[in-house]
Amino acid sequence: MSQISLSKNADTRDLRNLENDTHNVYLSATIIAKRANQISENLKQELRARLEPFTMDSDNLEEVHENREQIEISAHFEKLAKPTILALEEFLNEKTYWRMPEKNGDSAAAQ
Repeated sequence: MSQISLSKNADTRDLRNLENDTHNVYLSATIIAKRANQISENLKQELRARLEPFTMDSDNLEEVHENREQIEISAHFEKLAKPTILALEEFLNEKTYWRMPEKNGDSAAAQ
């Protein structure tokens, strides 16, 4: 997953900007939250895949070895912007796809 460089800090936002596309700030927050969950899950899977070669089949806790490459991989993931910040940036830059199903069962694309 390619990561864009964002501030790790939370910035204040004008809530009116969140409702530009949806006309509902709560719907926008829900869309952002669901996208943040997707990003988080993708990051977890990528981290697990990159750390998998370092797993040992030993049950002995005394045999824990610190591997420099493993520490660097973990540090890299800790430095990334939080999934919520990434999802918010995607939403504000109109890079998030979302849709609202019709009440009668038909689907309509909203974005």
